[in-house]
Amino acid sequence: MNHQPLLDSSATSLSAKSWLDDACIVDIDCFVKTLSGIKANGVRPDLIGSIITHYASKWIPELSGESPPPVATEPQSPSESATASWLKKRFFIETIVAVLPPEKDAVHCSFLLRLLKIANMVGVDASYRQEVEERVAGRLDQATLKEVMIPCFSHVSGTLFDVELMLRLVKRFVELDTEGLRSGAGIFKVAKLVDAYLAEVAVDLEVALPEFMELAEAVPTDARATDDGLYRAIDTYLKTHVNVTKRERKTLCKLIDSQKLSTEASIHAAQNERLPVRSVIQVLFSEQTKLNSHTDWSRSFSNAKSPKFCMDPYDRCHSSRDIATLQQMEIKRLKENVTKLERQCHMMQSQIDKLSEKKRGFFSWRKLHMSSPLKSMSVEVVDERRLDSSSLGKQTPLMGKQRRTTTPKNRRSSTS
Repeated sequence: MNHQPLLDSSATSLSAKSWLDDACIVDIDCFVKTLSGIKANGVRPDLIGSIITHYASKWIPELSGESPPPVATEPQSPSESATASWLKKRFFIETIVAVLPPEKDAVHCSFLLRLLKIANMVGVDASYRQEVEERVAGRLDQATLKEVMIPCFSHVSGTLFDVELMLRLVKRFVELDTEGLRSGAGIFKVAKLVDAYLAEVAVDLEVALPEFMELAEAVPTDARATDDGLYRAIDTYLKTHVNVTKRERKTLCKLIDSQKLSTEASIHAAQNERLPVRSVIQVLFSEQTKLNSHTDWSRSFSNAKSPKFCMDPYDRCHSSRDIATLQQMEIKRLKENVTKLERQCHMMQSQIDKLSEKKRGFFSWRKLHMSSPLKSMSVEVVDERRLDSSSLGKQTPLMGKQRRTTTPKNRRSSTS
């Protein structure tokens, strides 16, 4: 078979795909030999990657990323067992990984993630899986949330999604970013991706707290411009895992930087009963600090204005009035949050007092409340206090009258 027109044509990609569609290569050895000849003629790596993607998607429809049509599926003989089909698919995946171009950007990240998913499902050799993971980790900033939600096919871990795989990918990406092999903008996309991934896996009861925290800490803290996504993931985890202890809640909430929360997230956190009291206080303190800094900035900006920029005094007063109104609204909202927090603290203190009273014992409580001499003594003391207060209350006006009458007499005597 002569494949020279495929190599000399300018529209090589389209010709290669039509050739694959028309020829319908069923022997993978023939495909490998043909691909080696294409590489030897100096074809671009991205074109080779497109040929491999098209060929692999034809024989494994799951790699196309779309719902496969019924005609595109490989015909399976009735005598072929499920185990034979499984082994055939594993051999095909290992062959595809072996012929990938050495250039990391020759194949799209979405295809690599689908390839990694099928490789984990059929249980390919560890060296091939590591090769695919290295390629995916180098381009993790191009992945979407749907693509990284790879199910867990391990019998050891009972989680729904492969959190350990995601952890390895993120750590490898961070290492490449630290070594200067990745652009600095990619780490921010990966941070958003990790927070969204954590929010999805937080509903799984089998996800352990150390595993959840390790994935959250895999991204550097300065890579998150805002901690709203991380707060949502942690709140979802606490809502699902109700058996988390108080100490574990404190440790988990330490990952949240209250300074990076938006106003909406701060209001939600201040009213969130699942968060520890210390975390709520930190959120309120951060909001108060932001409000004070905003007030100082507005004052300094208004004082630094030149007279030529403030021609209309009515507009200047109107803007300052609006700023004051906004500040009063923020202060009122913070006061309400603090009041709710104090009410919760009082309720907790009352519960603690009730528990401490129960620990004192039943007999001491009975002796304290059922002793009749104490009752009589308490009644007598109260009666004496009432009598003293009543007698004092009656004598006070008389003393005032005497003082009022004696004072003019002294004045008259002195004048006379």
